[in-house]
Amino acid sequence: MPSLPQERVRLVIDEMGFMKTPDEDETSNLIWYDSAVQQEKIAELQNYQRINHFPGMGEICRKDFLARNMTKMIKSRPLDYTFVPRTWIFPAEYTQFQNYMKELKKKRKQKTFIVKPANGAMGHGISLIRNGDKLPSQDHLIVQEYIEKPFLMEGYKFDLRIYILVTSCDPLKIFLYHDGLVRMGTEKYIPPNESNLTQLYMHLTNYSVNKHNERFERDETENKGSKRSIKWFTEFLQANQHDVAKFWSDISELVVKTLIVAEPHVLHAYRMCRPGQPPGSESVCFEVLGFDILLDRKLKPWLLEGQWEGRIQDEKKQSLHKREHLSRVFKTVESRINRAPSFGTDQKIDYDVKRGVLLNALKLLNIRKRDSLRYESRSQRKNTKIDTWGIIGNFCLSDSYCRRIYPPEDKTLLEKYENLLAVAFQTFLSGRAASFQRELNNPLKRMKEEDILDLLEQCEIDDEKLMGKTAKPRGPKPLSAMPESSEIMKRQKYSSSDSSPGSGSSSSESEDSEERRAPQ
Repeated sequence: MPSLPQERVRLVIDEMGFMKTPDEDETSNLIWYDSAVQQEKIAELQNYQRINHFPGMGEICRKDFLARNMTKMIKSRPLDYTFVPRTWIFPAEYTQFQNYMKELKKKRKQKTFIVKPANGAMGHGISLIRNGDKLPSQDHLIVQEYIEKPFLMEGYKFDLRIYILVTSCDPLKIFLYHDGLVRMGTEKYIPPNESNLTQLYMHLTNYSVNKHNERFERDETENKGSKRSIKWFTEFLQANQHDVAKFWSDISELVVKTLIVAEPHVLHAYRMCRPGQPPGSESVCFEVLGFDILLDRKLKPWLLEGQWEGRIQDEKKQSLHKREHLSRVFKTVESRINRAPSFGTDQKIDYDVKRGVLLNALKLLNIRKRDSLRYESRSQRKNTKIDTWGIIGNFCLSDSYCRRIYPPEDKTLLEKYENLLAVAFQTFLSGRAASFQRELNNPLKRMKEEDILDLLEQCEIDDEKLMGKTAKPRGPKPLSAMPESSEIMKRQKYSSSDSSPGSGSSSSESEDSEERRAPQ
């Protein structure tokens, strides 16, 4: 029996006119995994196939990895990354945390901290503390400053589940779905004090926690109950004279900046899986992500965590690593279909929102039978022009709830993001350089001279690109180098569309005239 989230995915697939192919069929157009995908699988895919995970995305989907990578960016660009609560990773930063606690005591200040298991989920193992003396020094934990003044709705604390679609990492393309879920606590909120630190129904907004409270309200409408829609929430903001445009702008910026942190890791891992694939080629990977965001009383968004979409609700089932292949029917059954937030739908509001997320994602991917046919007979179809559908401008065809947020149309904002990408790559490359130095200092590790020279040459190329210089031609190095500049990418793109038999673009590629290449 398929798990509940798998069944919901299958219902949407059926609605799109897709059908499941046998597991042994390796020609499916779209492949859906409930768990992480082995890099070997991505390397084996044909250019027309699509799989629902990027390699390397775990760098922002595990609490400890997210905290580590955010800390590095905060050191370089502190004014751009103010949406992450102050964080310590145990055991490595245990001493720093205790020193911070001593400073608070000297100033006679007291703060509340939220403690989470480094690789936990669904609210398991979370607690609130005001005294860090008894925290274990060797446990793998994430400790964050608790946001004590959240924006309240009807007296309850809540968070937002925002859905994101990444269709490409080379170049980076991000879409924001303008609906999602509002998950509310089930006890009226009171700022933390010694007597209420253990009242998790008050302080935690996790659905997996609050559904066990007898006060949890299930309702079939989107404007009542303990779980509501973001569509309704934006109408609530507008009715109360809040700036809705600024709200979405702030959310979009938080999402893009977070994915910029992941981009060097994802791009490097993707190129390792797909060596020799030219920059700007259609991506065989995509990812639906869920961002959990808290609003403070000034409506400033704070990132709680990011998750990959498609996770099974019962985490014990993840060990089964079930694989689902889904394909689309075109006269003959020939065309071929998380990281985490679950696609489980135990309420109507869940089904309505998640159905919209999946439908828009699949339409943006624009998977068609002719993709595989073109690949199979490309030598006979060199001049065939493939029509596309699914996008009008920056919006999904089905409705106006899906919008491209990277690359943005605003040139000033794009330049800002490109600068952040350069910093992210610089940080990533400096980390690789440190690893390389450790390798050289390890007497048990023997590297051939040509390997060392090759790596040094590649680092030189990377440094030249980071500084905006034109790299001297030394032969293709697709795995470690930053992406090409926007102008080079455009020339390659236009050239490939004229001469490459497999260059028919998807709907998300139909925005050639609007999209820019970021210096990733």
